[in-house]
Amino acid sequence: MTRGSTAVESAEEAREARVRLPQLRLDELLQEVQARLDAARGTRDRVHSLLEAVLSVGRELDLEQALRSIVQAAAVLVDAEYAALGVIGPDGRRLSEFLTVGVSDEQIAKIGPFPQGHGILGELIRNPEPLRLSKLSEHPASYGFPPHHPPMNSFLGVPIRVRDQVFGNLYLTEKRGGLQFDEDDESVLATLAVAAGVAIDNARLYEESRLRERWLRASAEITHILLSGSARGEVLRRIAERAREITGAALAVVAVPMDDTESLTVELAIGQEAESHHGLVLPVRGSLIGEAFSGAAPVTSPDVTHDDRISAGPPRFDGLGPAVAVPIGSGEDLRGVVLLVREAGRTAFTDEETEPLQGFAAQAAVAMELAERRRDAEQIAVLQDRDRIARDLHDLAIQRLFATGMTLQSAGRFIEHQAAAERVVRAVDDLDETIKIIRSTIFGLRARDEITGPGLRARAVRVVGDAAPVLGFAPSVRMEGLLDTHVPKDTADHLVAVLSEALTNIARHARAGRAEVVLETDGRHVRLEITDDGVGIPAEGRRSGLDNLAERARQLGGDFEWTSPAEGGTRLVWRVPVTDG
Repeated sequence: MTRGSTAVESAEEAREARVRLPQLRLDELLQEVQARLDAARGTRDRVHSLLEAVLSVGRELDLEQALRSIVQAAAVLVDAEYAALGVIGPDGRRLSEFLTVGVSDEQIAKIGPFPQGHGILGELIRNPEPLRLSKLSEHPASYGFPPHHPPMNSFLGVPIRVRDQVFGNLYLTEKRGGLQFDEDDESVLATLAVAAGVAIDNARLYEESRLRERWLRASAEITHILLSGSARGEVLRRIAERAREITGAALAVVAVPMDDTESLTVELAIGQEAESHHGLVLPVRGSLIGEAFSGAAPVTSPDVTHDDRISAGPPRFDGLGPAVAVPIGSGEDLRGVVLLVREAGRTAFTDEETEPLQGFAAQAAVAMELAERRRDAEQIAVLQDRDRIARDLHDLAIQRLFATGMTLQSAGRFIEHQAAAERVVRAVDDLDETIKIIRSTIFGLRARDEITGPGLRARAVRVVGDAAPVLGFAPSVRMEGLLDTHVPKDTADHLVAVLSEALTNIARHARAGRAEVVLETDGRHVRLEITDDGVGIPAEGRRSGLDNLAERARQLGGDFEWTSPAEGGTRLVWRVPVTDG
């Protein structure tokens, strides 16, 4: 190869190198432009997604659905596998609600109860500022997950504020692809949290307006029933039903005070476990309902199943939780208490809910007042009618009978036939006897009702109350039927004696820790049942006390039986016929 050809080749290579160099720079430039375009497109898509999420959340007016839309949108925006929204409770320290995304119902069931706000969740409650972690377990506030909980490492939390008040927190974990949450994720989530606060506030206002509308409709309905002259029981039932529906309660109970006692009796119960409450007698002192009655103010309980103010007795709150007791009436005109209980796991009753409930309960007081006035008016009408009848008997019937008797006596002197004269004398005597009967009837019509002392209900409650110090506990009492009306005084005396002797025997021999008294009548029979959880009645034990109870039943044409199962305890049933008293 010649030197000339070598020079030509070198020049060609140099020219090719100069061509390749701009081409490489152009490729790099194009790649950078493409990357920036992709980034811009990604930012644009993310902004669009954020706007769509904000619009979607803002459209929701139902609070529960709005919360669920927020947590779902949060998971999509930051590409998180798991998301949750925790609502802070009234105490400001715990979570009252917890909505999740990414965890199945089966996993939730295995994990157990929702968190209350400890660990990292509590950290956001105590310090409501955005929190971003690459590994959850490395934070000082973290103390691990419960069994069956899915593994979680990366974390991003942002508070949600409603009118400068922290409503709750958004919790995002496990960014997909094994990546970490970055500042852009935090910024997007913070923006969503602002929109969520507005949406929650709107949903709350909408919910409050709907609630006020429901209360107004219910009040109008009750007013119409009151003005139509419906019976007291029907009005109370309608009030309890509407209060239960509007507040989302599973159980509604209406208790009224008993005469001459420090007790309340359940007059009405509807809903879950209602049968267990019918006829129960509850003490004013120491009970949840009694506290609302004696204090003339609403009383709430976060969980009735673990409330010491729930009186002893059969289990009657299974599956139930938050409760509120609201007095019926005010001041000296207290007429009872309305108790509302929600299902377990539901939110506690708030002041905002209790306030309209108080006004609604006041209508129950009006119903009772109208019923009493109507009953008084009816009684006055009956008494006036009795007075009229007595006056007519005295002024008309007796005077005519007396005049007839005088006429017969005068005519008797002119009757010569002996047998006929004797018949006239007997007729005059019969007229005199009839006049005496009518006078006695007039006296009975005009006489006021005799004061016979407290009724059977009050007497039975007093006997149970007197036995409590000796027993060491207060027996539960349930009463049903018109006991004060249908049970005659003599039968009531026997029944009170039987109850007293049975409770005394429990205190002396049973070594029981619980007893239950059931007293009921259907208008034909009165039935007393007493059960305890003591040692039972031994086969070789004395029977004199039981024989006395059986003898009292036989005297009244009734029967008495007792059972003592092998596992312990005793059940006594004393049953006798009654007539209208």
